[in-house]
Amino acid sequence: MSKYLIAVVGPTAIGKTALSIKIAQHFQTEIISADSRQFYKEMAIGTAVPDSDELAAAKHHCIQHISIEDTYSVGHFEREALHLLDILHKKNPYVTMVGGSGMYVDAVINGLDYFPEIQPGIREQLTTLYKEQGIEALQTLLKEKDPVYYNRVDIQNHQRVSRALEVSLSVDAPFSSFLDKPKPIRPFQTIKIGLSADREVIYDRINKRVDIMIANGLVEEVQGLLSRKRLNALQTVGYRELFEHFEGKISLEKAIENIKTNTRRFSKRQGTWYRKDETITWFDYQTSFEEIASFIAKKTSH
Repeated sequence: MSKYLIAVVGPTAIGKTALSIKIAQHFQTEIISADSRQFYKEMAIGTAVPDSDELAAAKHHCIQHISIEDTYSVGHFEREALHLLDILHKKNPYVTMVGGSGMYVDAVINGLDYFPEIQPGIREQLTTLYKEQGIEALQTLLKEKDPVYYNRVDIQNHQRVSRALEVSLSVDAPFSSFLDKPKPIRPFQTIKIGLSADREVIYDRINKRVDIMIANGLVEEVQGLLSRKRLNALQTVGYRELFEHFEGKISLEKAIENIKTNTRRFSKRQGTWYRKDETITWFDYQTSFEEIASFIAKKTSH
């Protein structure tokens, strides 16, 4: 019997969680979360972790299962998710995956590119460079070492830029030379379902979601994490802005405004990522579940 992974993707705040639960209930299966911000148990409000009713409606995996103190990469997630899929597919030919972290979804479906080991000391050197001279110094170095990847990557994401530099400096070869190698064959077929809406609708939903997060205690959540603000997991939208507020750099009102602005920018980057993927079938976010279920049934009936 064929095995299927139904991957629900799309921009933040579009309604992916609700759809994935309906799919899981319809096929009496379980959900693997591929939202890289929802992995951490200390970060519930600012990452829009499914609420208790949603978690009870279908069994979820890879939600709040590690600590912000833990080292956890896309490679760790790929291995964990594949192990889960192997177990879950023994019980049910269908498994649902949901998340707006395109790289994490892609790692499970298509595999990761192989990268060489990082030479000792290089990560520390780059961290020092970033702290002392800012992201511009990393960007300049990446442009010199790997102009191809410089033109592909989100150069404002210091973690991505640093990762590319770690590899480039470790082996004296461009990071991009290790990309786009032949992918492994997975023991399942993937159906990618994307939810879409007009940009104004997405932005309005983002603004409302941020207001709900604030009402639910996001400020207090971030305040409780102040002593650990340097951890990688916390270098993310919703946390960085409030750290700036607690450091006295901006007002609370400005921090909330910045969260909305930066989340909208994140949503735009998600759109750029997904537009490159021609294997996604897109549905308007208001499409009835019956129509989506009918589409999945047709795709799995042959």
